[in-house]
Amino acid sequence: MTTTPGVELIAKIMQMVLNLALLALGLILIIFLGKETLHLATSLFAPTDQASKYQLIEGLVVYFLYFEFIALIVKYFQSGYHFPLRYFIYIGITAIVRLIIIDHKDPRDVLIYSGAILVLVITLWLCNSNRLKRE
Repeated sequence: MTTTPGVELIAKIMQMVLNLALLALGLILIIFLGKETLHLATSLFAPTDQASKYQLIEGLVVYFLYFEFIALIVKYFQSGYHFPLRYFIYIGITAIVRLIIIDHKDPRDVLIYSGAILVLVITLWLCNSNRLKRE
């Protein structure tokens, strides 16, 4: 199947726009990661009470979310301009763990969130199996 030169040009332009947008997003995430680092440092040395412990743990999980998104963008450029599925699964697991830490009042919700994490871990295991592994 052959493509016309106009379609190839449009595809290259769209790829360049996507790459520039991801670079800009990566820079913004790096700035927020630095800001979160300062927030963690201040909450680490703040007087400790139960609320500040939860804020510290929540800040750590948010820190890892920023870090995972930056790693996803880096992996996009390293792997030939495609997003590996497993990085999205890592981000989903981390986001659900953050949700459990923040909102753990209803035990049924925590159980449902835990089931979602189990489904994501099974999906991650399937993606890393030899039959589906591409990298």
